[in-house]
Amino acid sequence: MAVDTFLLELGAEELPPGAIDALSDALADGIRRGLADADITFADVHAWATPRRLAVQVTELADRQPDREVERRGPALAAAYKDGEPTKAAQGFARSCGVDVADLIHLETDKGTWLGYRERQSGEATTALLPAIAAKAVAALPVPKNMRWGASRIEFSRPVHWLVMLYGSDIVDAEILGLSAGRTTRGHRFHAPEAIDLAHADDYLVALENAWVLADREKRRERIREQVLSEAEVQEATAVIDEDLLIEVSGLVEWPVALAGSFDERFLEVPAECLISSMKANQKYFHLLDDAGKLKPLFITIANIDSQDPQQVIEGNEKVIRPRLADAAFFYDTDRKQPLASRIDGLTSVLFQKQLGTLADKAHRTAAVAAFIAGRIGGDVAHARRAAELGKCDLITEMVLEFPELQGIMGRYYASQDGEPADVAQALEEQYLPRFATDAIPETRTGLALALADRLDTLTGIFGIGARPTGTKDPFALRRASIGVLNILVKGELDLDLRELLELAAAQHQELPYAESLVEEVLTYMLDRFRAWGQDEGIEAEVYHAVRARPVTRPLDFARRLRAVHAFAQREEASALAAANKRVANILAKQDSRVVANVDPALLQESAEEALFKAIAGQREAVMPLFAEGRYREALDALASLRDPVDTFFDQVMVMAEDDATRTNRLALLAGLQGLFLEVADIALLQQ
Repeated sequence: MAVDTFLLELGAEELPPGAIDALSDALADGIRRGLADADITFADVHAWATPRRLAVQVTELADRQPDREVERRGPALAAAYKDGEPTKAAQGFARSCGVDVADLIHLETDKGTWLGYRERQSGEATTALLPAIAAKAVAALPVPKNMRWGASRIEFSRPVHWLVMLYGSDIVDAEILGLSAGRTTRGHRFHAPEAIDLAHADDYLVALENAWVLADREKRRERIREQVLSEAEVQEATAVIDEDLLIEVSGLVEWPVALAGSFDERFLEVPAECLISSMKANQKYFHLLDDAGKLKPLFITIANIDSQDPQQVIEGNEKVIRPRLADAAFFYDTDRKQPLASRIDGLTSVLFQKQLGTLADKAHRTAAVAAFIAGRIGGDVAHARRAAELGKCDLITEMVLEFPELQGIMGRYYASQDGEPADVAQALEEQYLPRFATDAIPETRTGLALALADRLDTLTGIFGIGARPTGTKDPFALRRASIGVLNILVKGELDLDLRELLELAAAQHQELPYAESLVEEVLTYMLDRFRAWGQDEGIEAEVYHAVRARPVTRPLDFARRLRAVHAFAQREEASALAAANKRVANILAKQDSRVVANVDPALLQESAEEALFKAIAGQREAVMPLFAEGRYREALDALASLRDPVDTFFDQVMVMAEDDATRTNRLALLAGLQGLFLEVADIALLQQ
């Protein structure tokens, strides 16, 4: 069987830069699945893409499917013959197979004997199957928004202009999106606009690079990165390369060329974040910092052309950025004409959620919860209340209305300029931390209180009106809010009771349709997030279930138990003790009468049960103080020593003795053993 390279390239007008990666990967996945479904072997599938093309290159693709043996089952043997003669069912099956009844075979199965037919089918040529595979892959692309062009009824993200499909040096006869496949591609729009005929599918990357096109996405990104860093070095500055911006910029160019420009130093009077947001959002520029980490009046732009007069390109970019930065300066100056606190009344006209009121209502509720939390964690109650009152005021400033990503940041700037306490100003930015699972948490006590209160208000409010998240929809980002609360409480080592906090937050709402079951529902939802939280730390699901089985409502305590049980599960003794606890749980669950709490030493008969009694008593005295201090790992390490006496007990002692007193006493002994481990988790669940 011969092999060769397959190339598919779909040429189009400039694709949305944010969609290129998803479209490219989806096209490659579609081709990969199609080939696998057709049982055609290949080595690798490469996804290439630029703003003007999506391409897939498959190496060592077999030229045909393998031959295969096909087995068909017909009627049951009992129905295939009557009085030794083939029935109509047998004759019809034979005709459908294109053979005589005599050519059929008997197939033995566990359900009886059947008439059957076995034949060897030759595999189809790959070139005959590729058109359908490629068409299906293109049709399944996750195009964010389709469009039509001209008089055609065909739809795609952008108008398409050429289609290349080659298997080795041969054109694959196919039509996709109204285009007939050929071998002609296009180079750079300006540097090499002439048509390029590809002699072989292997020539693709080299031919395009010779035509000023870098089709390899990763190579293009790394070239941009290298150029930006190099240009920054020339400017004696440090370039800040935002990975999302790098991806977006690489989706805008086919031949990147980095150029450095500058802007008026007077704009540096505006907060750096404002200038950076303007440069990134509007112009896709990379910003530069000096040795002290302060913004320099410089930027780096990525051109899609290697100009003979780069200074003209630079001046054009400088001309474009000037009014953008002037807008940012105007918004900043306008916002500073009134103190941030003067916008509190304006929050009454901004709706948070129809059933939950305005941002002013949310701020009032949050203030009460934040003040309570601040009091519990050693923060300033008055400052926490003030931070909550000002928390959403920057949302109605000119700057944040233009650049929403600056929420909180501008609140900090404006509050500082107004003379608000330093921790209040900082809390206005910290309320949005952590933004994601691995992000930092607030540093100030006021920020911790506000960040928790704001999320708790949202959680209780949205659950309270019945807008719970589903498997696919979470419009209020309640999963992220829940994980944020857990991370703050755990990383901040705040030993607060989540049920108590939820009860307080729920009480701030005037009317909630689902108020009766609200707290328990939200508590369950939030604690369930510990499963994903634990997985991020490499903690097994069984460990999570073992801890979740206990009535733990303090997230910091929950996390300590997770880590302790995870460490215990790695010990050699863990499996045996988990199995023993599971056995104990099963025995105790079958008892109709209540198991007595205390063991009577006088009723102990066997040396093995006496040894277990003494071991449990000794360990109880040692570990109960550890449990009280939350030192669960040390406690479980100590309890690991119970393995031998437990194993010996089950080997030598009959728990369900005929004598009632003896049996009851032994059940109490086992209950005591189980109770020690239940102080941390239900380790019987580790067996699952």
